[in-house]
Parts: sequence; structure tokens; C-alpha cells
Amino acid sequence: MAAEAHGSDLVRIVALLAAGVVAVPLFKRLGLGSVLGYLAAGVIVGPFGLRLFSDPQAILHVAELGVVMFLFIIGLEMQPSRLWSLRRDIFGLGAAQVLLCGLLLMLVGMAFGLSPVRAFVAGMGFTLTSTAVVMQILNESGDTNTPEGQRYVSILLLEDLAIVPLLALVAVLAPGVDTASTNQWRDIGIAVAAVAALVAAGRWLLNPMFRILADAQAREVMTAAALLVVLGAALAMQVTGLSMAMGAFLAGVLLSESTFRHQLEADIEPFRGILLGLFFLSVGMSLDLKLIASAWPLIVSGVLAFMVAKAIGIYIVARLFRSPHRDSLYRATLFAQGGEFAFVLYAAATSGGIFDASTNAMLTATIILSMALTPLCIVALRWFLPPAEQSLDGVEIPDGLKASVLIIGFGRFGQVASQSLLARGIDVSIIDHDTEMIRSAADFGFKIYYGDGTRLDLLHAAGAGKAVAIAVCVEDRRATDRIVELVKAEFPLVKLLVRSFDREHALKLAAMDVDYQIRETFESAMSFGEAALRELGVPEDEASEISQEIRRRDAERYALELAGGLMAGADMVHGNAPKPTPFTTPKKKPDPAAAVQDAAGAKVDD
Repeated sequence: MAAEAHGSDLVRIVALLAAGVVAVPLFKRLGLGSVLGYLAAGVIVGPFGLRLFSDPQAILHVAELGVVMFLFIIGLEMQPSRLWSLRRDIFGLGAAQVLLCGLLLMLVGMAFGLSPVRAFVAGMGFTLTSTAVVMQILNESGDTNTPEGQRYVSILLLEDLAIVPLLALVAVLAPGVDTASTNQWRDIGIAVAAVAALVAAGRWLLNPMFRILADAQAREVMTAAALLVVLGAALAMQVTGLSMAMGAFLAGVLLSESTFRHQLEADIEPFRGILLGLFFLSVGMSLDLKLIASAWPLIVSGVLAFMVAKAIGIYIVARLFRSPHRDSLYRATLFAQGGEFAFVLYAAATSGGIFDASTNAMLTATIILSMALTPLCIVALRWFLPPAEQSLDGVEIPDGLKASVLIIGFGRFGQVASQSLLARGIDVSIIDHDTEMIRSAADFGFKIYYGDGTRLDLLHAAGAGKAVAIAVCVEDRRATDRIVELVKAEFPLVKLLVRSFDREHALKLAAMDVDYQIRETFESAMSFGEAALRELGVPEDEASEISQEIRRRDAERYALELAGGLMAGADMVHGNAPKPTPFTTPKKKPDPAAAVQDAAGAKVDD
């Protein structure tokens, strides 16, 4: 019987993994993101789908550790000085957003017939955005470490802090509670003491502990210690009534300047990814489809009303803090959902008698649906929102330029390439389409004009027809090919020098008959290899000769490739794979007697 039960558990685990493995790549291919894929997979295997799991809350309690580990990794990237620089966003922007959104959502709750106390708890619960959803979307879009992404993290941190006073308010507002007899000050003192103890441990205990473990050279022990720090900090905060996620974040901040920071991040990352995916799966399982089917008009209208009201509040706060319209709209859409801390707040309100079971179920369904709708809203916003327009304040557009050389693109390659021309006193015109770079270059004495080299009218305005040479230094392969096509068609007499991106691209440019092309990394890599030889003790003359020989072989290989394709000169590349030893016929085993006789004869000859 025990074996049968164990086999049944294994079937459920396999089904859970299979649902995520199938759904997430499918939804990402459709452009809907991994969060929605996990939620859909959870619905399919949950109690209202295939019924492979009957108690999603049990999984949810374990999966919340994914959020905890996520915040620990975020904390590792937040040095105390960096966190201090975000104090205005955390306690200014974050607090303003929580207060205004909480007020608007309370009014929405009252409009749906809830009493002021219930509307307040319902609204404040929806105010707490899902850290897991927001951070997953930011990670997938690569915006986590941008200034705007750091602002989002600041808001999320304030919302995580807000769960503590909100839980205290729920305890006070619960019917039948004698507020005079509650030990609120004692609980606050315990929480402060726990934070102080965690800070002290981080400053004076963690680094010595990891140093001792590193000396032991046991990788599995380091991994166990990393998990111990994360889970121990989370447990300490939870026992004292604070947020587990905040405890993990604080532990990460305390270790952010440690020499073991990167090792800890590498050890935690696999667990974080798996548990965070499990968290979204369990949230999907928790969606009560029967409740939605029976009360869908109320739930759908509640989801829309709460999300719209919260988005309006977020947009107003963002604009008050001088965020651009586009950024404010994106933030409002990203933060418009409820989050996982609402489950904790609503459960406390239910146990305290503020909510009944049906109200808790309805609000929980509203939160889950809002989390599921957020990735769709982000996709829709990106689809309908026009591309961001760059501000041209202080930037000039080319008109009738007449320089001898026109440089198109002033990134890292174009900046270096321009120096030889300018040092020789040759007049140079430069165009680029990055306004921030144009403004920054002005501080270093450059005059850059705003222009897209793939547009023929801008090439004419930039003086392409009057230039002796055009240097194409843009950082986009397609744009490079388009510019080359335009120049060869419209300005065939102008010398065309082009930055290529790799060997295949160099061959393509040669076929387009450019006057000169160079692979962007070739010369720097050659210098690097020659320097490596010298550092290894090879005489300077010999290192230089080897470098010249490599250049000769590369030029010969390039000529072969022009005639016969990319693989034509492959045998001219030095490789490090072991070469097979040629097969030879074994020699005849020597005769010992003959060997002795030969030796005697040798002595006679001597």
C-alpha cells in the first residue's frame, strides 16, 4: 500500500513538471510570457481541471519560498549605499502609491456593497502588488537593473513592508477584540529586535562562517549554507510577525558586499527558479472555476473595477513624481494586479471575523484573475502603444553637410575609428540616431547630428553625395546592409568603408563590393593573443612573427572563402582537438638472440 501511495505521488509530480515544461515554452512562443503559462498549467492539473491535486494551498506554502529566494537574489544586487540612494523612491513614491491606491480601492469596495471596514481590508489587500509577477516580467524583458526597474523594486519593497502594519490593523479591526489588552507594543519590540539581530548576524557572523566553509572546499556544504541563510532569515522574520520575503531581502543586502556574493547567487538560482515556477502553478490551481462560473458577473466586474482604479492611482502618483507619460502608463499596467500578500491579509481577516468564507473566496479569485490578466495587459499595451519618441531638445538634424568623410554611427566602434581622421585634420561629419549618446558626446567636444543612415533623404542631407568616403560604423547588422545597399545604388563613386560583425558578414559585404571592411573584433583579438604570448614568456620578436603569420593565414583563408564559401579554408585554422595517430603496420617482434649478436658485432666494429 505504501508503494502504491508513493507511486501516486510520483505521478502527480511528473504531471506537474510536464504541465510546466509544455505550457511555459508554448506561451512564451506566443508572446504571452512564462507567468501566464505557469498559471494555465496550474489550472489544468488542479482540482478544477484534471484533479491531480486536491489541496493547492499545501503546495502554495512550499512554493512561496520561490518568492523568498527571489528577493534574496535581489538583495544581493542591492549594496547598502545603493539601497540608501533609493530611499526617496521607497518611502516617498512607494508610500504615496500605497496610500492613494488603497483609498481608491476602498471606495470601489464600498461601491460593491462592502462595509467600510471590509472595503478597507479588501482594497488594501489588492494594493499589495505581486512581487513574483512583476519581477518575472522585468527579468524576461531585461529591465530589472534599469533606473525604472530599480524604481519598481523600491515600490515592491515598500508594499512588502506594508503587510506588517496592515496585519496589525486587521487584528485591531476584528470584531470582539479588546484593543486595550492587545500587546501591540510588545510585538513591535520583538520585530525590531529580530531585525537588529539579523543585521548584527549579517555584519559579524555570516562572512566568517562562509570563509570557514570555503576553506573546507565542500561545494554541497556551501549550497546548504546558502539555503540556511535564506530560509533562516525568512523564518526569523515570520516568527516575529514580519514578512518572510523581507527577511530574505535583508539577508541578501547584508551579504551584497561579501566576497561570496556571486557564489551564493549561483547556489540559490536553481532553487529559486523551480520554486517560483511552482508558486505560479499553485496559484493557478487555487483558481476556483466553479465559483467563477456561478458568480462570474460579480467577479469579472470586480476584477475590472479594482484593476482600473488601481491603475489610475498608480498613473497619478507616477506623474506627480515626474515620470514620463509612457513610463507611467507602463507602470500602471504592470502594477494593476493584486498579489500573494493579499492571500495572507484576507486569511487573517477571515480568521478574525471581518470576512466570511464566501467573501474571502470571491476576493481571492479576484486577485488570481488579476495576476493572470497582467501579462496579457502588458502584451496589449506594447502592441497598441506607439514606439517611444526620442526628445530632440538640443539635437540638430543634418542639412547640407559637406565634409570629406561621413561617419554613420558613433558607438564604441565609430568613436575609435574617428580619432585617426580627426588627428590628421580631415573634416568629418557624424550622424547617429541615439539622442542620449549625441548629448553625451557633446561634453567631449563632438558635434553629432541626429539621423538614421537607412533613410536616403537623411543621407543626402548629411552630404553623402559630396563626401569622398563614407564610414559605416552602426551597431546593427541589418541597418549596415541597408546603408550599404543605398550608398552603392545612389552614391557609387564614394569610397565605402564598413564595419562587419563576423566572418560571414565580411564575405557578404565583399560580395556587395564595398571598398574596405573589417571584422569588429579581429584586430583587438589579434593584439590580445600576441600579448598573451608575451605574458607566457615568448620573446617579443617571436610573438610578433607568430602574429604576422596568423594574419597571413587569415588573409589566405579569406581569399579561399571568397571563391569557395565559408568552409573553403577551414583546414587553415589552428585547432586544439587531438589529431588521430596515423595507422601503421606493427613492427616484427625483435629476436633476443639476434639482438645479442648485433650488440657483439657492434663491439667488434668499434
